[in-house]
Amino acid sequence: MENQIRSKESKLSDYIYILYKWKKFIFINLVIVTLLTTLVAFLLPNQYKATATIMIPPDNQMGLGGLTSLLGGKSSIASAGSRLFGMSNTSEDILLGILNSRTAITDVIKKFNLMDYYEIDDRNMDKAIKAFQADILADPNEFGMIEFSIINKDPKVSAEIANYLVTLVDSMNIEFNIQRAKNNRIFIEKRYSQNVADLKKAEDSLYKFQKKFGIVAVPEQLEVTVKAAAEIESELIKKEMESFLVLQGYGESSPQYQGIQAEINLLKSKVQELKNSPSLGASSNILYAFKEMPNIAMQYLRTYREVEIQQSILEIIMPMYEQAKVEEQKSIPTIMLMDKAVAPELKYSPRRSIIILGFLFLFSFFLIPFTFWAEKTFNRQEFQNPLQVKEANFIKKMTKIYRMKF
Repeated sequence: MENQIRSKESKLSDYIYILYKWKKFIFINLVIVTLLTTLVAFLLPNQYKATATIMIPPDNQMGLGGLTSLLGGKSSIASAGSRLFGMSNTSEDILLGILNSRTAITDVIKKFNLMDYYEIDDRNMDKAIKAFQADILADPNEFGMIEFSIINKDPKVSAEIANYLVTLVDSMNIEFNIQRAKNNRIFIEKRYSQNVADLKKAEDSLYKFQKKFGIVAVPEQLEVTVKAAAEIESELIKKEMESFLVLQGYGESSPQYQGIQAEINLLKSKVQELKNSPSLGASSNILYAFKEMPNIAMQYLRTYREVEIQQSILEIIMPMYEQAKVEEQKSIPTIMLMDKAVAPELKYSPRRSIIILGFLFLFSFFLIPFTFWAEKTFNRQEFQNPLQVKEANFIKKMTKIYRMKF
């Protein structure tokens, strides 16, 4: 165990000794790389980042969002309305989508002549768009606002582009909302016209039904028929009992009995008429035969229900239609500019210290293993192939160039 530890310590000291032995070579190369990297880093132009901060007003629901609020507490209908009007996307996503659209980016490139800025000689718009998109930063911050940032070599130009982008995105969003409101208005208008036609058809059907059967209020009129039948039935039972008593006292041929029997027959005919006569409705606007009651009630309920359904639909569609017409005419700003972009005084990039340190670290990563290999090659006594001879000669020439003495 102790031998292994000593062996490891010996190897570590050997590595340190090799680095010390080749310190001049390592130092000179590090100095050269540092100078070259520093020169390149300072040749890179400064770039500046200007940032504009915007906020979407809480009451701005992007398009026809206000329509679903007209539905009151009907959450299921409101949810369906949100899906119907395409409001599943958030407002931030829509604004970021407009910002990254080809239309918006092309407009900025042409206005600020960015073809020359990016040195695109063939005037290829796709190349310019790709280059400009790399200089755009747009993300929501922790406070729920959106930050538009533009990176440019000129601090004033970066601020001008950022502020112009805010104005451009707002105007395009207004046009987008108006167009969407127009499409929704056309859709709702068609449904509204269909609903008005369906309601008129249902009302006409109800009118024809009422005119045909002379019915104004089915439940009340049917109730009158039932009460009339009950009164006649009770009167019939009373007369039958009276007839039995008269028969026992005066006989079947007595005038009293004959008169009561005539009344009984009349009451029975009225009961049968109430139950089965189809002509009862024609002779009376109040009483209807029991046989016809289920059919009349069913027809009335179906017709009346259709009127109520179409009326309920109209109560929902009418305010939505009016709101859609209002939304179509709206052209108010959809975003609030919280912080206007100003020309930055501090550069955004390049970070020269990071560039220099990064290159030094990367170069050292290759330089140190090369040093160990050079030491091994320099001390090689036997060569197995011509390549090893060439490698040894190369290392010896390199030590002479660096004036290294061992």
